[in-house]
Amino acid sequence: MKFFLDTADLSEIEEAASWGALAGVTTNPTLYARTGGSLEDFEDHIQRICKIVGPDCPVSAESVAMDRDQIVEDGRRLAALAENVVVKVPTMVEGLAATRTLADEGIRVNMTLCFTVPQAMLAARAGARYISPFIGRFDDISEDGIERVADIVEAVGNYDFAESTVGGEQLEVIAASIRSADHVTKCALMGADIATVPFGVMKKMVKHPLTDAGIASFMKDWEKVK
Repeated sequence: MKFFLDTADLSEIEEAASWGALAGVTTNPTLYARTGGSLEDFEDHIQRICKIVGPDCPVSAESVAMDRDQIVEDGRRLAALAENVVVKVPTMVEGLAATRTLADEGIRVNMTLCFTVPQAMLAARAGARYISPFIGRFDDISEDGIERVADIVEAVGNYDFAESTVGGEQLEVIAASIRSADHVTKCALMGADIATVPFGVMKKMVKHPLTDAGIASFMKDWEKVK
């Protein structure tokens, strides 16, 4: 399973990238708003993220248009910012139509806000390179988000969508809205291709009390040697 960082914070991206385990970044309007950035600076901000992670790491930048033609226009503009930009499009009728157009033009799409198997299958057939089902938002309405995402992973895995995606690339499921390291564990066990996680969760993934205790013990014993 690959790890994407779910943030628009440049300092978080720089730190996570330095760990050597980062495979991509996902952003959305909410995450960008938290940085305090302006509309005028948005495209420059996306370019800075792309430069930090390098050309081999996809960076999702979201269209906020609701009309298919405008989504396509946004997608073309965003994709032109850097070779590793992936256009993020909401799962809806207009989004599906726009995704097909963008994919046919060689522009990769991350279809987001996907919550059901039928939505995922439609997104896959429309040419999405990535599908992002959300775990935490299911949990927010007292449904089992892990189970729902596992259904999507299983269903997508039953078929080969290479003929629909850009360049015949393999469709990948990004488990999104992850709230804990336990979510990450369950996503890995279900076979999700990617987990996109907030920086706070990524830091917790490294931690374990037995690791901390072991390090403290080793250092204490080393002091005796010195």
